[in-house]
Amino acid sequence: MNPETHQEFLSLYKPLHESFTRYCSSNAYGLMETEDLVQETILATLQHFNRINDKSKLLAYMIGAASNIIKNVLRRQKFKASYDERALQMMENKIGDPELALDIHYLYKALNQLSLKDKQAIILFEINGFSIREISELQHSNEGATKTRLSRARQKLRELLNEEHPQISSDSKTQVLFSIFL
Repeated sequence: MNPETHQEFLSLYKPLHESFTRYCSSNAYGLMETEDLVQETILATLQHFNRINDKSKLLAYMIGAASNIIKNVLRRQKFKASYDERALQMMENKIGDPELALDIHYLYKALNQLSLKDKQAIILFEINGFSIREISELQHSNEGATKTRLSRARQKLRELLNEEHPQISSDSKTQVLFSIFL
């Protein structure tokens, strides 16, 4: 890759970095390190940067690439079931409140049980603040389908959290946290 292409990529990526890292953080939780997902996606994007026709859609391309990387990780881990102590420990260190960290950990575990499109829609809307229109463009669907996907994903999260962790609903701090998403 020539230096001009590298500079062009960096200039387009720099304003997207924070939003893209948040997206990767939400998707990578319990599966892989956020930094690894970000770096793998950047590398894949750089390798195919000249093939991207509309450079203004770099974020959409990178979200697609990150989703493909996550799909591959999930395929490899399909038959492994494990409790991710390390992810929980990192969350506790980041937040400083072990109870809140555990609640967030349960939320991310529930998110990981959703279909990839549902999970992606919830993360893009609730965590990254994308509009319905932007999500529908990223997911190549219409706005009505995106609204339905978000509604069904929220309902499925509610069900998963109530089934797997009924004790969560009694804690007021957790209610505030989950009300953001649900």
